[in-house]
Formats: sequence, C-alpha cells, structure tokens
Amino acid sequence: MREMTPTEAIDLVGRGEAEQELPERMRADVRLLGSLLGRVLRESGSPGLYDDVERLRQATIAAYTFESVEAFERAEQIAESFSVQRADEVARAFTVYFHLVNLAEEYQRVRVLRERDGRPEKEDVTDSVAAAFVSLAAEVGDDTALARLQAMRFHPVFTAHPTEARRRAVSSSIRRLARLLSEHDEALRGGADERRAERRMIEEIDTLWRTAPLRAEKPTPVDEVRAIMAVFDETLYTAVPHVYRRVDDALQGPAAGGRAPVVKPFVRLGTWVGGDRDGNPFVTASITKKAAAIGAEHILLGLEHSAERIARGLTLSGETTPPNEHTRALIVRLAAADEDGAADAAKRAAGEPHKHALLLIARRVSATRKRDADLAYLDPEHLLADLRTVQTSLAEAGAARQAYGHLQQLIWQVETFGFHLAELEVRQHSAVHAKVLDEIASGEPLSTQAEEVLEVFRTIAQIQKRYGPRAAGRYIVSFTQSAGDLAAVHTLARHAVGAGGTLPVLDVIPLFETFADLQAAPAIMAEIVDHPAFAQRLAETDRRLEVMLGYSDSSKDVGPVAANLALYEAQALIAAWAQESGIELTLFHGRGGALGRGGGPANSAILAQPPHSVDGRFKLTEQGEVIFARYGDPAIAMRHIDQVAAAVLLASAPSIEKRNRAAADRYADVAATMDSASRERFFSLVKAPGFAAWFATVTPMEEIGLLALGSRPARRGLSVESLEDLRAIPWVFAWSQARINLAGWFGLGSALDAVGDVDLLRSAYEQWPLLRTVIDNVGMSLAKADPRIARRYLDLGDRDDLAALVMDELMLTREWVVRITGGEELLSNKPVLQRAVKMRDPYVDALSLLQLRALRALRTADEGDDLTGWQRLLLLSVSGVAAGLQNTG
Repeated sequence: MREMTPTEAIDLVGRGEAEQELPERMRADVRLLGSLLGRVLRESGSPGLYDDVERLRQATIAAYTFESVEAFERAEQIAESFSVQRADEVARAFTVYFHLVNLAEEYQRVRVLRERDGRPEKEDVTDSVAAAFVSLAAEVGDDTALARLQAMRFHPVFTAHPTEARRRAVSSSIRRLARLLSEHDEALRGGADERRAERRMIEEIDTLWRTAPLRAEKPTPVDEVRAIMAVFDETLYTAVPHVYRRVDDALQGPAAGGRAPVVKPFVRLGTWVGGDRDGNPFVTASITKKAAAIGAEHILLGLEHSAERIARGLTLSGETTPPNEHTRALIVRLAAADEDGAADAAKRAAGEPHKHALLLIARRVSATRKRDADLAYLDPEHLLADLRTVQTSLAEAGAARQAYGHLQQLIWQVETFGFHLAELEVRQHSAVHAKVLDEIASGEPLSTQAEEVLEVFRTIAQIQKRYGPRAAGRYIVSFTQSAGDLAAVHTLARHAVGAGGTLPVLDVIPLFETFADLQAAPAIMAEIVDHPAFAQRLAETDRRLEVMLGYSDSSKDVGPVAANLALYEAQALIAAWAQESGIELTLFHGRGGALGRGGGPANSAILAQPPHSVDGRFKLTEQGEVIFARYGDPAIAMRHIDQVAAAVLLASAPSIEKRNRAAADRYADVAATMDSASRERFFSLVKAPGFAAWFATVTPMEEIGLLALGSRPARRGLSVESLEDLRAIPWVFAWSQARINLAGWFGLGSALDAVGDVDLLRSAYEQWPLLRTVIDNVGMSLAKADPRIARRYLDLGDRDDLAALVMDELMLTREWVVRITGGEELLSNKPVLQRAVKMRDPYVDALSLLQLRALRALRTADEGDDLTGWQRLLLLSVSGVAAGLQNTG
C-alpha cells in the first residue's frame, strides 16, 4: 500500500466504529506494516499496480461499510476489468497484506500476554490451571484437587492433514518479520535502532512480496515431519516446562523452586505425521521409521544441549556442596564407561562434583543420539534416574535452588518428551485390514499393499526397541464398525512377526466416525474388552482404554447439529459404560481446525462435555494452520496449554458435572426436536439428485485438489460422485472459500425454528453448555460468511432450487442466532471477535471477487483455451482467502 497519513492509514483495517476500537498499539503496527507494503508495491510492483490495488480496496470497503449495492457492483466491475496478469498481482498484494495483519494481531496477543506475565484474568477460573485448582479445591478439598492435578493429562496430537495453505518459506519470512516487529517495539522512538528495524522490515516485506506464494509441488511425508519439528524446536521444548513452572509458582508461592514441585508433567505430545496412512499411499513403513528417527534426533539434541548448559552453570564447590554417596558412585560408574569423557569432565569440573556428574550425563545423552551402544542410555527412565540422583544430592547438600531450578526443568522435559519427542501413532482404515486378512487366508502370494501393512507392525516393534514403548504403539482403526475390526489388528501383528517373534506393544484405538458408528460404539466397546489381547492389555495398563471420536465425517454424514448431538450422546454412553466396567477412559477427539470439523475454542468445548467423559484426561488432534496459530509462538503456546489444561482440570468439578447432566436432562426434548429437524433439512440438500456435481461447480472444490497443501490425496477415488468419495477437509475448505461456510451451520436455523420458542431457546443457551458452544461457534462461522459473495458462487451452478435452499437456511440461521444471543447483529455478544472479523471482511471480499472471476473463466472456457493464468489466479486467491479468514479445513 502507498505511504499515507496516519488518518488514511487507519483505512487499512477498514472503516467504522468497531475498527477504531482496535488497540492503539496494534493499529500503529498495522499502519506501519501497511505503509511499508505500500512502498514495496510502488518500488517492486509493475507500473500502476498500487493504484489498481487502491481502487479495488476502496470499492470493497465502501460496499462493506455502507452495504451499498452500487458500490459492490463497482467493486465487481473493477475486478472484472483486470487482465489475468494484473489480477494475479493484485491477489498477491492482498494476500501479503493479510499475512501482515495476521502478524500484527498475533503480536498484539503476545504483547498483552507479556504484559500480564502469567497473571490470570479477573475472576475467570478457566483462565489458568492455578485458578482452576483453587476453584476445584473449594469443592473437593485441597488433597483431592492436588491428586487430580497430578493425574491430569492434556494430549495434543499433531496431524499432517493438508490445511496449511502457506508455503514454509512464507511462514519463515513472517516469523522473521515478527522478530523485527518486536525489535521495533522495543526500540527508542526516532532512534537508530528504530530506523534499522524499519529498514530491515521493508527488506523482509519485499522478500515476502517476491517469494512465490504457492508450492511448486506437494510436500512429501518427510517434508511434513520436518515442518512439524520447527514447532517443537522453537516453541514446545521450552514452553511446556515453563507452563509447569508457572503453575508450581502459583501453587507454592515464594517456596517454589526451593523445594520439590507439586506439579507433575501433564502434557503428552502425539503425532500422526509419518504414521497416518489412512488414504495416504505415500506413508510407508520406511517413512514411519524415518519420522521416529527425526523426532528422536531433535529431542536428544535438545536434551544434550540442556544438560551441557546446566552443567556449565553448576559450579558448586565440593566443599560448600558435598555430593552424597550415590552421586559419588554415579561419577565412578559413568567415568568407568567413558574414559575420554571422564578425563574431560575431571578437567572442566575440578572440585565441582555435581557439574562433573552432569557433564558425564550429557555425554551419555550425546552417545544415545549417536547410537553408541556401549555408552547410550537404554531408555529415558535410566536418564531420569541419574538426573534425580544429582538432584537429591544437591537438595541434601542444601542447594535446593539448584536442585529444583534449571535441573528440574530438564527432568520435566525428559518426563514429557522421553527420547521420542512425540508418540508416533499409526492409523489405517478397517477395510484395508480386512482385505489383507482375506489375502492371508487365501494362501496366495501377498500383494504389495499386504506386505506393507505387515511391515508396519515390525516397524513399530523396532521403534519401541530403539526409543522405548512410549515412542509408538497407539494404533487407530479408522471406520471401526465392529469388534472384529479391532481384533484384526492383533491378528495382523501376529502374522507380521511370525512364530517366536517379538510382538509390539499395541494399544488399539477405535475411531468412530459416522452417525451409525457413533450409535454402535458402546456395544462394540463392551464386546471388544473380552477379546484376549484386549483383556491382557487392560490388565497391563490398570484398565486404561482409549476411544477416538471423529467430528469431520459425522458432520458431513448428518450435518453439524445432529453430529454434535450424536457425539455428545456417544460420549455420555461410552463414559457411563466405562464407569460401570471399572475402566479409565480417555476420549480422543478428532477435531479439525474449522468449525465444520469440530473446531473452535477447545476450553469451552471441554467444559460442555458429559459427566466423566473427561475426568482429567483430554486428547485431541491439532492440524495445519491451527498448529502454527496455537503453538507457533512461545507466549501463545503457553497461554493455550494453560487454558486447555485448566478446563480439563475443572471439567471434573462436581458443580460442572451436575450442571451438564441437569441441562442435558432438562433440554432433552429440545435436543430431539433439533436433531430431527436439522437432519431432515441437511438431507434435503445433500441427498438431492445431482448435489455432488452441483457442489463441485459452485465451489472451487476440484481446484483445491490442485493446491500442493499436503502429501495426502484430497479424495478417496478419482472423481466425486457422492459425498462419501470426498474427504471432510476439502468439503469444509470449499464451502469456506465460497464464503458460505455451510459445513459449520447448515440445519441449525431449521432446528431452532422447529423448537420455535424464543424464551425457551434463550434459557437453553444460558443453561445448556452444549447448545451455547454450538451457537457461539455457528455465530463465528456465519460472521465469516457473506451472503452477497455467496450468491455469486451459487450463481455458477444451474440449480436455483439448491441455491435457494442454501440462502434460505443461511438467512434463517442468522436470524435465530442473533435473536438468541442478543444484540442487533452476529457476534454482538463477542465484540473483540466481531471487530476482528469486520477488520478483515472487506479485504477478503476483494480476493473473493478475483476468485469468482477466475472460476467463471474456468467454467466457461472452450476446449483448447490456455487456462494456465486463470488456474494460477484461482490458487493464489484460495491461498489469500485462507489467510484472510484464518482457517481452511
């Protein structure tokens, strides 16, 4: 954008009272970044580019602000007037702008968190683990609350589902800009440091402008593994123990750090990246082995550096801090096994026994990473034993601050990450297992696919032997429809290792995805626990069991309203069965980033769950853009983990369980009415003749498959004849690109209208957490939709009946959500979120108009036309709209 006066620059975030209420420091950041982008466009763009960007920008702002039909048509005319090359440049300019605004928003969040410095919000017991502990203790007593805190688990599982539209090069450039913005924020106004930061920022924005926004080819599974490693290395390795420390500081007060912590590590990380082969032929046993090796290399290198760094600072004299006999024996044992290391440590730590011991420990961690069998640690437990020996010796010698300071951080890291960093989970479709078993039973030579399936089990056994049982072992069965689907995994494992072979330790996890499967889940679980292999594993784990629930396919199956109700009922029934059976249940939530796939604020969703369905344990999938949004910055990651863990702890409070049970009973009839009406409305759309083909016409669904988002194919077959052929991610992604977001709300308006009683529904919204969560999430989804843009997409098809059905339901749902939540428009009850949406919408409109032009050109092209430019414009606009809306699938 051009250099402009401060007053004009405010237009970069739109017009209107809501936008003016943005924090002044954030507005200043947006002004700065916008003016620097303007300079880049004038210096590096083609002649007249800046003016064309400004014309379209001002037209969409006017159309949005004044809801003017004439202004909207003028914006359309401007978009239509561009050549395909000019439209390409304009789309790139708006996309870069969104990256900069996203950066400013994120930095504002970081700035606020730093200023709060871990202090909880006033009177919000879900804001932090420490606040939740105080609230829980008031109900159940300190001892019980502490026991629940120490047994708590928050288990995010990172997936490679293709929903991150940005290239890694773009993400890296944005991270560099974030650091420069921080330097600029801290610099003296008008000083040399401020000028240097601005000069480097414009250089980086110019780099971002010149960087190709689209991947040239799809990433491989190994590329996806390495991309996830950046989050572990730059954020989670240090952020997770810092969360533990904050909680311990809050609970122990001034004594914290001077005595043993009361907090035990409550985060466990999982990953499907390199292990999820359901529908992804590129994930092989070899890839899984590489993924495990990459994760181990990263964590062991981190532990090695931490141990070495702590050792260098542990310069306590043996006279002031004498070691106990166990530490003296440890030094002798470690030195005997490592003569070279012993000589070096003795020289570097003369008269400093605790430093001496830790230097030798660091050497053993290094040997573990380098696979030096003579010196390597057998498993993380042996490393922990050595670290605790040194810790106890320090405490006994009076050096409690050293015992429970940085050394405790390292112990927490080993307890959390082990030698594997994140547990590698395998997922495969039940139909694949059935096919392989049929091949085995036939006695004929096995197919390549069957050999690959069997090799996976041998690979899991190898990973467990190398990095410990925690490194792998959870095996998810997609589309579980019977107990036999689960038993098949153990049968295949036995075939894989052969007679006398070492079976891997397997925790087989059913994934219930469709509406019918969710209803059948309790009976399937009751049957499978009597299977010999399951019964044996239950006995070995003190009757621990995990069940995964799929949000994506159930929503695509019966619509978002019925799916949410079915998921709640399934959780309630499975939790009740587990209670009666003496089983410690963990429900694994397959939630996507978008609202149509179970996304939305996790902490409010946790507190809306049925009684005993959480019980201090919460596991969920995190994917694509959500991973980097929640875990890409240390301050934001700590805040997210703290909030989610607080909700996990508080969910088992008697008052919460009583509230949720009472609300479910009180509004059971409302739920039944909503379920029936929403499903009927949803089926009238998706089961209409020709719906699949119409959907592919009115959205960029087919073109999204051309984006090099991830290694996994976008659909299960070669074409889409029905919704069953389509994966949930492009289903959601396509509707969001069309500015309809249908996957997140369709059917709710009819459901609420069927109930019809406004007062009853307002009462339910206040008292029934499940309904409140659903309606709040739909409010966000609808706020990102745009009826004017949506109509243009629907006009691409030739089905006025289906288009009318969608628009009627959209307006009906908007009307009911506003009536129930109060105010005059969507998100009136959430003004901060409302401002954020309003800030972006006019600029997303500009990209949507460019995308519509590209779609029309592609839909109406004659055979033989060169469509390369239009296809590129479409993909550019898809990337830009994803950045503007901040979600994909």
